[in-house]
Amino acid sequence: MSLSIIIPALNEAGHIAATLDSLQPLRRRGAEILVVDGGSSDNTVALAGAQSDRVLTTEPGRAKQMNAGAAAASGEILCFLHADSRLPENADGLMIDGLARSRRSWGRFDVRIEGKHPLLRVIAWMMNRRSRLTGIATGDQAMFVTRSLFEAAGRFPEIALMEDIAFSKQLKIYGAPLCIAHPLTTSGRRWEQHGMWRTIVLMWRLRLAYWLGADPDRLALQYVQKNPETAILVFARAPVAGAAKTRLIPLLGAAGAATLHSRLINRALATARAAAPDSLALWCAPDAGDAFLQSTARQYDAGLQVQQGADLGARMAHAFAATLQHASHVICIGADCPALTALHLRDARDALRAGHDAVFVPAEDGGYALIGLSRAAPELFAGIAWGEAAVMAQTRERLREHGLRWHELEMLWDVDRPEDYHRLQQSGLLDVAPSPV
Repeated sequence: MSLSIIIPALNEAGHIAATLDSLQPLRRRGAEILVVDGGSSDNTVALAGAQSDRVLTTEPGRAKQMNAGAAAASGEILCFLHADSRLPENADGLMIDGLARSRRSWGRFDVRIEGKHPLLRVIAWMMNRRSRLTGIATGDQAMFVTRSLFEAAGRFPEIALMEDIAFSKQLKIYGAPLCIAHPLTTSGRRWEQHGMWRTIVLMWRLRLAYWLGADPDRLALQYVQKNPETAILVFARAPVAGAAKTRLIPLLGAAGAATLHSRLINRALATARAAAPDSLALWCAPDAGDAFLQSTARQYDAGLQVQQGADLGARMAHAFAATLQHASHVICIGADCPALTALHLRDARDALRAGHDAVFVPAEDGGYALIGLSRAAPELFAGIAWGEAAVMAQTRERLREHGLRWHELEMLWDVDRPEDYHRLQQSGLLDVAPSPV
């Protein structure tokens, strides 16, 4: 039997390439790959084109997108995969041979949730266990179904939320699912960005309401309202001696420079939290294993994310693309500007709410201490001379070239060099010791 893998996507530039790359062995063995875009404002479509057999564009709505993909697919088995999930390498055989041996007509995979938080393993176990007990599959588990049963069961109901559960109930009428124990891997971003327990409670409450007969459109509205309007991202490296604030090491020593960096991270997170964002995340480097970053993220109820990309621009572009999938406005700050206040953050939020595509706090060294976006704009991050005095000037050129409307707040200063440390001492913004030299 032939296989078609259908991927609904909307602003998935941060994940779609990795997902499609993982599917290439299946594609070489004959699987058809279709991406159905719901009107992305980032470069999802461009990224998808090179590694898929076909890219379709429809109105947004996961059910609509999956149904459109199924209508265009040629396979006898249809697999519906989220854009941030990766099937096991032998998934094609597991589905085709599994359905033939079991004489079943639909199924799903167990799931493994990718992320550092230990609760993610518990959540995955509960999802898999619940699915085996109830015979209900969710979209995270990559539902697959023969084309004949897909049509007989009436396709995905085009409702605003819970289309996967509704379709599972229809499929169960025709028989139990094949539950493949070999897990797929899916991203834990939903839980990490919005808070583990908060997301668990929200999803269980919405599912319970659906089972009790609540209107899916009303539930979708509640889900959107619980997702952030404004998210603040704090970018920071781990405060490791010798690798943090290196230009201050001659003045403070390696340990002293790292200590200062940790205090600046604390101040940045406290400032962000005081601005009362709907979502707060600490995007760290080089990984999420640093004990200080973990404890500080917990202290400020901030999701902990790992920066991804070859340079600062690529890392920021990825963070914005990932967060703008769930937030209307995203503001990113570093830990180097103690003069940045909650008022600046709220003014930046208000500028985005007023309709600006972007907002900035320029820095005296020629860069910027804050960038906020209302939509993904990867063109603002590629080819910029990061760390040089022309960063803000080059960014303004890009803004003009692409017709973006932006707003600039007052210019502030960073703490990078010895003279900045002396200025910090005099400012009273952070209680720091006199210079040892």
